[in-house]
Amino acid sequence: MEIRRAKEQDMDGINNLLLQVCLVHHKGRPDLFKYGAKKYSDEELKAIIHDDTRPILTAIDENGTVLGYAFCIFQQHLNNNILTDIKTLYIDDLCVDEQLRGQHIGRQLYEAVLDYARANDCYNVTLNVWSLNEAAMKFYQSCGLKPQKVGMETIL
Repeated sequence: MEIRRAKEQDMDGINNLLLQVCLVHHKGRPDLFKYGAKKYSDEELKAIIHDDTRPILTAIDENGTVLGYAFCIFQQHLNNNILTDIKTLYIDDLCVDEQLRGQHIGRQLYEAVLDYARANDCYNVTLNVWSLNEAAMKFYQSCGLKPQKVGMETIL
């Protein structure tokens, strides 16, 4: 397995995983997430693949099959009134093909994100996880992540 920046040739595999992620969210919160949708159009995905401020790391096998991905976004609050100007690598989405989970691909992707963040002089790595996704929460906790802030809601 190799972990590298995504290429346009990875789009079909990435799209398959984006559908898997949406289905997990739809099953947990059908009031918020549409069935059968993906987060990005092909045009948006292609643009992100070429955007150095939004790197996508992909785990691929020897045949070029996408096993998992980590969508990331560099964040920094320069000249903010209350926030320091630290550079953060935010994990917008991390997914491993549901048929391959338990093989430590997610852990290797996460470690690659940490290495990428260090190589780009980031102070920290952050992410959000939906509370409905208990498996993801357990995974991130096993990687050593701790809550930074909590989003709350009331449904009217």
